[in-house]
Amino acid sequence: MAEHVLPRPGDKLTSNPPISGPTEEAFTDQFGKLLPPAKYLTTSNGKAAYYDFPPSVPTSAQVTPDRVIFIHGVQTPALGLLPLASSLKASFPGSHFVLLDLWGHGLTDTPILPHEASLFHRLIDELLDDLKWPTVHLVGFSFGGALTVGYVATRSARVKSFTLVAPAGLIKSASLSEEERNFLGKGSDETEARKWVIRFLEGSPHPIVPPDWRDRVARGEVVAPAIKDWQMREHAGHVASVVAIFRDGGLIDNQEMFARAVKTGILSTVVLGGEDGICSKEELGELGFRNVYVVPGTGHNVVREKVPEVAGFISEFWKKL
Repeated sequence: MAEHVLPRPGDKLTSNPPISGPTEEAFTDQFGKLLPPAKYLTTSNGKAAYYDFPPSVPTSAQVTPDRVIFIHGVQTPALGLLPLASSLKASFPGSHFVLLDLWGHGLTDTPILPHEASLFHRLIDELLDDLKWPTVHLVGFSFGGALTVGYVATRSARVKSFTLVAPAGLIKSASLSEEERNFLGKGSDETEARKWVIRFLEGSPHPIVPPDWRDRVARGEVVAPAIKDWQMREHAGHVASVVAIFRDGGLIDNQEMFARAVKTGILSTVVLGGEDGICSKEELGELGFRNVYVVPGTGHNVVREKVPEVAGFISEFWKKL
């Protein structure tokens, strides 16, 4: 598969069509039909897949939260948030949930555009408009957390509450080596930059897929390394999107957006893994977040490794809205 390199902010843009995402059939052949059938949002930047979980009981105007969008992290698409969403749906059957595949992930296209946060914020705008949702509660994991604070800071009128799970965005470029900072800039060796980004995210040159992943999928499990590996092989734009997000999507030095989100006064909660090296309760506290809960014995993958605990903290937050 050809390796694509996406434009950077400030580059002269072309009118190239987006890189198409894989088919739903190809995805479900590998990972089963755990999600509802995909729905597609057609935008000027490409086609995006989302998954609709409507209220499962008769609803009233007083349901809280009424409408929720779950925003996944870099690499693992919407399916990675299904365990958390399913747990919360059992407690909030009258709520309407939507899980979205971000650009370059799952079944969603890769636009030939800089992958700045604004590109993804526009996608959320268009999804809300398509759903005819004037306002929404947001749940963002990892990169999805970084997108969430940016969305709250720039579109506060559309957000009723927000939840961050192990949010990315607080990595300091000053903590990186000179070589690593060069990979973030323009003019670096793209092959080496790609290798470094994957190694930084995975801790290895490639996702390590457990040998029993097919058996686990057959039991209805979400096996994130297998999904990551599949996307790298089957989604022609995925790796390019991952690299572009890491460079330009707000994963690094994004402290200002966190502070701005807090200053909106919109109610929020944060759930972290106690061993997460990406963010800490102390740093979030310094930025103004007060409702920060730590799940011990896990790290950045708290969203899948400790679903009952994460869902419990979010449930308590939602019940108080």
